[in-house]
Amino acid sequence: MSRALIIVDVQNDFCEGGSLAVAGGAGVATGISRLLTGQPQRWDHVVATKDYHVDPGPHFGNPPDFVDSWPAHCVVGTPGSEFHPNLTTDRVEEIFHKGEHAAAYSGFEGHSGDGAHLAQWLRDREVTEVDVVGIATDHCVRATALDAAREGFATTVLLDLTAAVAAPTAASALEQLTAAGVVLQGTPVIGAATAD
Repeated sequence: MSRALIIVDVQNDFCEGGSLAVAGGAGVATGISRLLTGQPQRWDHVVATKDYHVDPGPHFGNPPDFVDSWPAHCVVGTPGSEFHPNLTTDRVEEIFHKGEHAAAYSGFEGHSGDGAHLAQWLRDREVTEVDVVGIATDHCVRATALDAAREGFATTVLLDLTAAVAAPTAASALEQLTAAGVVLQGTPVIGAATAD
């Protein structure tokens, strides 16, 4: 039995100044780094996910509806797709990329550089419990945590280390997570998505 931390999409485009910024994103990056430094033994494994778009079709909207379509973000090869500089990544063992050619919200839809999928990667390391942090509480964090629970992992979302797009969608996400048996700790940072 072991525990893993899943860091979801703490990328430049989702933090202040990015093309799909969520207020509080940079602070979430700092908080995750502080926790990893302060409690190095808390997790046996640490992984991260990245939105990693090449041509995701209608996931990019012009204009976007901010429900199913969004401004272009996290395009492969752009600074926006990189991890925020406040996020310390020396503990990250593997990165799972998602959404190259279609919308993908859950880290469990992603794959590593050698094609491994997150659920199998965790099982191969005998992980039974996961903590989920990152951006955004009401979108990719929600989807990743729901899939973690569906895959049979005991799942906790550390909400203090998440940032949400908006209060109504955050409230809905928390209801869905609770109904799925996900443990919620803390309170998400709730801001607003802003485009540059």
